[in-house]
Amino acid sequence: MNRQRGGKPQGKRFNKSQSKPHVKPKAEVNKSNSNEIRLNKYIANSGICSRREADVHIATGLVSVNGKIITEMGYKVKPSDEVRYDGARVNPEQKVYVLLNKPKGFATTTSEGKGRTVMDLVANATTSRIKPIGRLGRNSKGLLLFTNDKDIEDKFKNSKHGVPRLFHIELDKNLKLEDLKKIQNGFKIQDKLISVEEISYIDGAAKKEVGLKIKNTGNTIIRTIFEYFNYDIISVDCVAIGHLTKKDIPRGHWKHLSKDELSMLQML
Repeated sequence: MNRQRGGKPQGKRFNKSQSKPHVKPKAEVNKSNSNEIRLNKYIANSGICSRREADVHIATGLVSVNGKIITEMGYKVKPSDEVRYDGARVNPEQKVYVLLNKPKGFATTTSEGKGRTVMDLVANATTSRIKPIGRLGRNSKGLLLFTNDKDIEDKFKNSKHGVPRLFHIELDKNLKLEDLKKIQNGFKIQDKLISVEEISYIDGAAKKEVGLKIKNTGNTIIRTIFEYFNYDIISVDCVAIGHLTKKDIPRGHWKHLSKDELSMLQML
């Protein structure tokens, strides 16, 4: 043992290269996919609960990822993973519902390179990835609902129940009463039954203007109906979706649905 002046023992000396523990380069520490997100945050972002509550749900085995129950705190998921809470699929974004009063000249599509689209009109409504339910032709106008809620989307697409949409349609000539009755009663085109909820003349207007209520979310069904009876469509205006109307929404503007409006839509 070496001794310092005064006779006190001196510990063993290490050179500098030995005194520092091995540390991984920063690039290797906590290396992970930048697209990954903590499971509790993923659930909280959906609006189901807070992060703290999500931790409790995870710990109790109520959350699965790609079919496997996850109880690990801090577990990370990718946007493409299927996350379920208590059996129901979780959307990583807070659910958003935007109602647009569409003007003419905008295509109903989320695709780029199609000129002016309805997505341009709602670009500032939310950062969530919403899309339109149903279609309105480029030269059609009226109400269009956007959401990232898969349950609401499925409700619209349900062929038996669906959500009724009311259209104000102007034709190139008066609609004959006999044709109106045929449309109301339902008719077949190439063995396919075409049916509507309601059709009637517009009070106080010429008989070439009609109100048509349907549950089909497609845009071509309206044209198909009237072309079958040899009428050309001059204009199409969606004036109501279920109980939702254009009240207080100027053409080209949008609004977020209120809690009451959403509740009524969910009950349809």
